[in-house]
Amino acid sequence: MSDLLSRRLALLGERANLPLLTRCLHGIERECLRVDGNGQLALTPHPRALGSALTNGQITTDYSESLLEFITPAETDPATTLADLDKIHRFTVGKLGDELLWSPSMPCRLPSEEEIPIARYGSSPIGRLKYVYRKGLAVRYGKTMQCIAGIHYNFSLPDALWPLLKQAEGDPQDDRDYQSARYIALIRNFRRYSWLLMYLFGAAPALDRSFLRDRPHDLDTLDAETLYLPWATSLRMSDLGYQNNAQAGLTPCYNSLDSYLASLRQAVSTPYPPYAEIGTKQNGEWVQLNTNVIQIENEYYSSIRPKRVTCTGERPIQALMARGVQYVEVRCLDINPYLPLGIDLEESRFLDAFLLFCALQDSPPMAGEECRSATDNFQRVVKEGRRPGLTLLRNGQAIGLTDWANDLLDRIARTAEVLDAAQGSQEHAAALSAQRAKVADPDLTPSARVLAELRQNGESFSQFALRKSREHADHFRSHPLAAEDQARFEALARESLAEQARLEAEPDVDFDTFVAAYQASILGLASH
Repeated sequence: MSDLLSRRLALLGERANLPLLTRCLHGIERECLRVDGNGQLALTPHPRALGSALTNGQITTDYSESLLEFITPAETDPATTLADLDKIHRFTVGKLGDELLWSPSMPCRLPSEEEIPIARYGSSPIGRLKYVYRKGLAVRYGKTMQCIAGIHYNFSLPDALWPLLKQAEGDPQDDRDYQSARYIALIRNFRRYSWLLMYLFGAAPALDRSFLRDRPHDLDTLDAETLYLPWATSLRMSDLGYQNNAQAGLTPCYNSLDSYLASLRQAVSTPYPPYAEIGTKQNGEWVQLNTNVIQIENEYYSSIRPKRVTCTGERPIQALMARGVQYVEVRCLDINPYLPLGIDLEESRFLDAFLLFCALQDSPPMAGEECRSATDNFQRVVKEGRRPGLTLLRNGQAIGLTDWANDLLDRIARTAEVLDAAQGSQEHAAALSAQRAKVADPDLTPSARVLAELRQNGESFSQFALRKSREHADHFRSHPLAAEDQARFEALARESLAEQARLEAEPDVDFDTFVAAYQASILGLASH
């Protein structure tokens, strides 16, 4: 009796169905700090030459005015997605003057909390809302935490693939509900297996001492400026900094889209006493959008999210309720400081094979015990994933990380094979081989390479990161954009500034009323 993964792969591998796998969509969002030439946080405003952070769809800011975010369009070939990302970098670097893009995920030496500038989006109601939301993040988690950068990898399977599977499996749900259920099943498997991504691609084993602001910690000292853990893969994804907050108790259940949305709706509408004590305003100034567990759904920090493209004025949760899941956003990827874009095609090809495996592999509902061990496995790997002989928990039994990783790679090899068959290449198989090598030799992982290089060169984390940032800047400057690409980005920047001005010229809306309506848009959903 063949297993579910084999049956689904056999169906997709049929000649008539194989082209479907060339229609997956890929998008990348890359965050990175702007720093000055000496590697200090840039305290300058978001460069006007990059357009409006509120309305430019490709170049915006995340938490801080200094934290850039680059957003590619969704493309069927990740090579095209990476080419898009490369162009955004080249345009941006050309507008930064002496400033640099910081190469790793963990931040540079940061100024005092007060001095870290919160991103500003102008005087329109939506621009002010975005600013107040970030003020709320500062109140809740501190600004330092919000200066960490990562890569978000957006991935979808073509809509036509789901009815094919549904019909073969005789599933009675309608197409939309079946598609949502399958994406939620993908997310459950991602929760089970994403520790593997942290081992293979984690690139944040060390950080600048200033990041901890003299808080107690369990890190080792590498030098006067650098803290690290010897076997860590990704301190970015560890519990550093998120220990004492309302979200600790928020673990959405991924057993159905409805239960996931219900847990988020509850978090957005349940007051949290310490936040209530702060209030929404101080001296007449807004300091947070509300006093609930999370202000808006985006505040929920998770390693993967179900997503749906929103319409103008629509909230993410409303889009998911109305039209179901369209794609997933993988949020746990560190920026690889050795790569100018922070990610490359080999990583992307492996991610595709990994995510297709998560989508097609059987994914039973997760009970509390399995949820806990998934979280524990993930945390263990981010803090000590390269420790020799490390064991994880699989189905309640201890298993060596290496044994489990090899077992998973054997199964992922099957999805890599089908993707290669669809595309007439060997790129997924090659990407898989590169990951097998890292399992065999932990010294090949990015996290091990970073620590080895710090020791070898006698560099602090910040010296290493600044050197890499300068190398990447030289790389981008030596490949200026083609004239038509340059013109297109210039036009995007101009149009975005005009659009922001248009929004700000609209008749004045009372901001308190605007926020109340925004809150009501989700509270109204809770009663449905």
